[in-house]
Amino acid sequence: MQFFIVTARSLIWMLLGLLCTMMMLSALFNPSWITGAPQSAYLDNQTIPYTPSLGVYAKCGKPVGKHHAICTLMSAKGLSADSTVYPGVWKAATVFLAMGIVVMSLTVCTSLLSCCFQSLFKKSIFTLSGAAQCIAGICFILGVMLQPMAWGTERAHRLCGRESSAFYLGDCSIGLGLYLAIGGTILTFLCACLSIPAEKSTSSDKVQDKIYEGQTLICLT
Repeated sequence: MQFFIVTARSLIWMLLGLLCTMMMLSALFNPSWITGAPQSAYLDNQTIPYTPSLGVYAKCGKPVGKHHAICTLMSAKGLSADSTVYPGVWKAATVFLAMGIVVMSLTVCTSLLSCCFQSLFKKSIFTLSGAAQCIAGICFILGVMLQPMAWGTERAHRLCGRESSAFYLGDCSIGLGLYLAIGGTILTFLCACLSIPAEKSTSSDKVQDKIYEGQTLICLT
């Protein structure tokens, strides 16, 4: 007989995993990991203020119109772009962040499966997912730590001034993208820790009592 089991702790674990994945995906494509000083452009007889910024995979620059800010990918060629255009350290950071997001996406899928299956290949699906989330968290840490290492490159100098160097922003400031990445990384490890109480809640005595009563849809707080 197939059972559908959802508890408060397993639901929180599931939703937190989804939140972490969305946060890191947003951080990866966010163009504002570091932001420069506010500037203005004179277009169509109007002065348009804008704030140039750089992300790990995207950037924002001078607008082309009043309502058309330029926020694009760092390079159309992606990882094959020249290092002067797209620094190699940021390429590595992009790879690690993307790997972590893929792993977290898989754990979101397995967390959904955990409502119906508590084991996978004779191993607890919660334990496997928690271990995978730890691996994703390590990938996120590497990605977040690599990004500041390129603050001394020519690309960053054009935005932050010649005084900027690795882990020193010079005339720039930290933007939303980096805060999203740091917050998502912390929550990823918290999510991995929650996999243990989530597993215990789905195999508790209350759940077993419901199964013995013949219930197939079990929802517990």
